[in-house]
Order: sequence, then C-alpha cells, then structure tokens
Amino acid sequence: MTAAEATVTTPDANDAPPPLFTHLARLTDDTGLFEHARHATPRREHGYCTDDVARGLVVTSRAAGRSPEALRLSECYLAFLTHAQDRDGAFHNRLGFHRSWTDQTGLGDWWGRALWALGTAAARHPAPWIRADAALAFTRGATRRSAAPRAMAFAALGAGELLRADPGNRAAAALLADAVTAIGQPGEDPGWCWPHERLTYANAALAEALITAGDLLGEAATFAAGLRMLQWLLDIQTTGDHLSVVPSVGWRRGGPRPRHDQQPIEVATLADACATAAAVTGDHVWWRGLERCIGWFLGENDLRAVMWDRATGGGYDGLTPRGPNLNQGAESTLALIATLQHRRSSSTAPPAVAA
Repeated sequence: MTAAEATVTTPDANDAPPPLFTHLARLTDDTGLFEHARHATPRREHGYCTDDVARGLVVTSRAAGRSPEALRLSECYLAFLTHAQDRDGAFHNRLGFHRSWTDQTGLGDWWGRALWALGTAAARHPAPWIRADAALAFTRGATRRSAAPRAMAFAALGAGELLRADPGNRAAAALLADAVTAIGQPGEDPGWCWPHERLTYANAALAEALITAGDLLGEAATFAAGLRMLQWLLDIQTTGDHLSVVPSVGWRRGGPRPRHDQQPIEVATLADACATAAAVTGDHVWWRGLERCIGWFLGENDLRAVMWDRATGGGYDGLTPRGPNLNQGAESTLALIATLQHRRSSSTAPPAVAA
C-alpha cells in the first residue's frame, strides 16, 4: 500500500475522540475479527488470527459495561478464543475465511495474548457468563508455559488482571512468578536498560509485566526493575516534545537506530504500561508518558501526521517516511482504541509537581 504524504497539523488534545468501536465492528463478522483491511474495507482473504481477536477481547472487556457494541463484540471474540484453544491449553493462531485452521496449536505470542484477554475478561467483564467462561479457559491455558519471553509477558498481564480481582488465584500467581523468570532483569548499563540484546515489538509489555508482578507478588526488586525499564523506554523513544517509537524492524544494542516504519502497537503497549505504572505509583511522570502516547495518534509524532481516520474511526497501519499507511487493519485500530481508553483517567491525573 502506498503511503500518503504526511499532513502537517497542530495537535490538540481536545481532538482526541472517545474510544470508537465503529471500525472494529466493520472488521468483525459472526466468526471473528478480520486481520487486514484495504483502507477501511476488510480483506477477507487473509482471514482471522487469535492475536488480534485476543486484543479485541481486551479492549471490549474494558468497555463492555458502557458500550452495547463492545458487549456484542466481546461475546464473539470469547467464542473465537475458546474455539481456538485445545484440551491442553494451547491455541491455534490462524483461521482462514473458509473457517478451517491453517496451523497447529502452539504456545507462541498468540497463546500469551489469549491469556491476557481471558484474564481481562474474567476480571473486568460485566457479564457473569463471560467472566465464568473466560476464567475456565484462562485456567486451562495457565497450566502451560512458553519459551518465548514476550508470550510469557502477555500471559502475565492477564494473570495480573485476574489476580487483582481474585487475590487467591494460585494459577494466576504461579504464571506471574514464572513470567518474571522468563523475561529476565535489565543489566546495569544505563545506556541499555533491557534484559535482551534487541528491542523488537510491543516492548513495553515486558516492563509492564514486571511492574505488575512486583506489585502483586510483593517483589520490590522486580517492581523497581520494571519501572526502570519503562522509564528507559520513554527516554529513548522521546524526541523533543513527542514520541518516536522503535519501528517494526527493531533495534539491536550497539547498532544504528531505525526510525521507520513505526507501528501503533508500540504506542499502545507503552500507553498500557504507563497507565499501570501511574495507577500503582501515582507518579505524574507516567501520566505525562501516557499523554504523549495519546498525542502520537493526534499528530505529535515525527511527521506531525494524524494517525487515525475521523471518517471511519480506524487507526492507520503505520508511520512511514512519507506519512501514514492508510490501511486500517485490526492491530492498528485496536492500538488506537486501547490508547484512547486511558484518556479519561489521564485527563483526571494529578498535576505535575514543579521541580
């Protein structure tokens, strides 16, 4: 898809819309959530994936008590996830439009995201039958462990949601503890405050998982490590007055820092992590980080380009050197919604303390 030229704007926080489910509904049929779109039109030939459906259940579970549309969508997404799960707790990731799985069940990132969604639905959803079914599926999936640190980080976010709602949940506590080991701890080098030699995607989820685990399991060192990682991510991804996030190709320690193509998922995971850090510490620095994440979608980015479509409510798929990629797929739209869901809390955050 050819990217459009960037539109020069003067960003204004008041331009931020409330979280809109219009385009998410457009991408959803009675089976699940289509992964890709051409502009705003779903591309059915690419089918569905558990990764996106799980993200869909996270954002709709957050909003289902206030939005009938979100309630309807969450019912569809939960049905998809329970169908994707096998008896041993693993998940398929890819379903073709012909309604047949095109892969085998596994424990990749989609397993972690599914547990994140199920834990969120079990803890937050207003519908009791959805909470009950999500809890059953989470418990089945939580018996497994992935070798991938990101998969464990995503799973830890779901475990944290459930443990906050049900402090005695042993399966969630055990999964959260094991995720800390899988993620690792940052080194002492202030120039590379990260457990691994490369930043890839959804990086802030790892920091958020450590913050969550440290808070809920009473591990002060883990909590501090997560906050240090998150602060470092904010520092290295802030240019002047705006975010400039690590692009889809990643960034290796000691290597050149690429600038494009920047993906909305990076901004959304950073927003989630800042919201969690703000909630557990009350520190205004995390509210400022969250405001910058919201601002990135409004045009506070390297090209001063608005990253969502006011006509459709969809999020643009990425920021290229020439401007936004105007396709509005599931991942980017969900990233927009997830980030905007924090706007109400950020608008009522404590004022910054003067130095």
